[in-house]
Amino acid sequence: MRIVHEWLAELVDVPADVEVIAHEISLRGFELAAVEHGVIDFEITANRPDCLSHLGIAREASVIWGGALKPRPSGRVESDSVIPVRIEAPDLCPRYSAQLFDVTVGPSPSWLVRRLEAVGVRPINNIVDVTNYVMLEIGQPMHAFDLDKLQGAELVIRRARAGETLRTLDGVDRALDPEMLVIADAQRPVAIGGVMGGANSEISESTRRMVLESAYFHPPSVRRTSKRLALKTEASTRFERGADIEAPLEGLARAAALLEKIGAATAHATRDVYPSPRRPLEVSLRGSRIARVLGTVVPEDDVPRILSRLGFLVTGQDASWQVTVPSYRVDVTREIDLIEEVGRHHGFDRIPVTFPPLDVPQAVPDPRIERDGKIRRAMTAAGFSESMTFAFVERAAALPFCRPGVEPAAIENPLSEKFAVLRPSLLPGLLDSCSHNRRRGRKDVRLFESGSRFGPSGERRAVAFAWAGERTPGHWSTQPAPVDFFDVKGTAELLADVLGAGPLDFSTSAAPFLVRGRSADVGTRGYPVGSVGLLDPAIATARGFPASEEIYVGEIDLDALASVVDAAELRTHALPKFPAIVRDVSILVAQALPAAAVRGTIRSAAPALLESLVEFDRYQGKGVPEGRMSLSLRLTFRSSERTLTDDEVEAAMSTIVEALKGAHGAERR
Repeated sequence: MRIVHEWLAELVDVPADVEVIAHEISLRGFELAAVEHGVIDFEITANRPDCLSHLGIAREASVIWGGALKPRPSGRVESDSVIPVRIEAPDLCPRYSAQLFDVTVGPSPSWLVRRLEAVGVRPINNIVDVTNYVMLEIGQPMHAFDLDKLQGAELVIRRARAGETLRTLDGVDRALDPEMLVIADAQRPVAIGGVMGGANSEISESTRRMVLESAYFHPPSVRRTSKRLALKTEASTRFERGADIEAPLEGLARAAALLEKIGAATAHATRDVYPSPRRPLEVSLRGSRIARVLGTVVPEDDVPRILSRLGFLVTGQDASWQVTVPSYRVDVTREIDLIEEVGRHHGFDRIPVTFPPLDVPQAVPDPRIERDGKIRRAMTAAGFSESMTFAFVERAAALPFCRPGVEPAAIENPLSEKFAVLRPSLLPGLLDSCSHNRRRGRKDVRLFESGSRFGPSGERRAVAFAWAGERTPGHWSTQPAPVDFFDVKGTAELLADVLGAGPLDFSTSAAPFLVRGRSADVGTRGYPVGSVGLLDPAIATARGFPASEEIYVGEIDLDALASVVDAAELRTHALPKFPAIVRDVSILVAQALPAAAVRGTIRSAAPALLESLVEFDRYQGKGVPEGRMSLSLRLTFRSSERTLTDDEVEAAMSTIVEALKGAHGAERR
């Protein structure tokens, strides 16, 4: 909002130094954009439509420099029923005022032209210029109709009818719909309420009789109409934020005075239609609450002084007031809003920089924050880069990751088809990121993301990762090797270890987006927590990834994993005092036998002395029968009470081998 110093000085006493005015008002919560040639440009926030005028800024200045607002000349607004006005949509237009004038259209005087140009408004003629001047001075938008161009000389405030159109003042034919408010004569629309007038009733050099409109329009209605028509005006900017419902008559009076002053018009009858007058809002204000919120005591006499200068009616005493809110302060509805007004003008710089005392203990930090930090550190240390993708994805991208027969959650009003549904998995976004990198020449891609995914059970947190290209960066000392299933399996085990979930179990996966035989479902302590494996090439190709290359992916349900970890019994163990005995064993088993089954049999058959178990070799080929494989395992035995003997360990090994032979037909090599 551009404020002309000369204009402001006519409304309230202010210093002659423009820079001082700009600085002091900016300290009250108004961002200063520029100061040049006696014009101050403030950025007005959306909650302060009252300051989209010189009068609004003058009220702020009156508090700062202690001067009362100066009276402004007003014209006649005598009520009469000569002007037929009918409101058919009172919910969209609670108040409509209009006044008749005999006019002589011509150029505006130089002082009026100069002020309009200073704030960036193009002068048109004396009638239109005065309506703009009043809007910029007191914040009340107005519109003038040529009375002789109205059919039936009647104004009807109603919703538009289906199929109606109106050529607005900018020369564009606009299609109207029943959600829009129009000002109409007896037969057709002549203006779009709160947005722009129509060319069929505009003021011209031939105009001799005028109806001047000054009204209040429902803010959401104006905002919706302005957006639907892609038509933003100075009037709509004010109406959609909340104009002053008590200002229409004040606007007419001020316009009448200006028109008569410049010899442009003679005022006649006024019609004010206000079927349901609004009662002013009253809010209680406590001095103790002010001190509590601001952290400092504001002198008791300063509170009514500040609020009264801003237009509030303040009654009461002993640091307890009843405050009547002026109609132009649409942003003030609660006690805290009044405290903000007091704080702004008492001075933010006078509020001590101290933390308020705590009445209750600080809340325990959300464990998910620490968990996400651990994941981020572990994955970046493992060579992955963090990706951040949208929670909204294309339906086609989401469908392969949904359970059969389950549709992804659709967005009611998506920005576009690319953001049509909520992601059922983090993998669609990672897949698109991999494709984006691959199209730009990056062959080796390792990405991860932690975030929310959405399904029939609601929102759940997960971590997903995607790996394409080589396992390790190229180096002269090693041969390049492509990523495989065991790399992503190891990544899942790394995450489980970092999050304290213990050993993972892997079983054959039936996930529709993974390649069967090169994928696995992941579980721990009997609970499923995710899956890893080779992404179906058809899905990758559909999202732009080369058909000849592979992407291995994994996704872990963090909420499921956390529930398992939380339920697990946490124990601490002393460092071992006695040495361990290690035994290696190689067995022949069926090629299709999962290693997890072998581990389960060993653990169930072994005594409590078995400390750890790990596979270290798998062999098929010469010397191994067809359909069989050689699996080598390393078993570590230890006692916390004594040193074990070889006989004890050999007995345990014999028991284990017999159990493997009975359960899986294993042969010891």
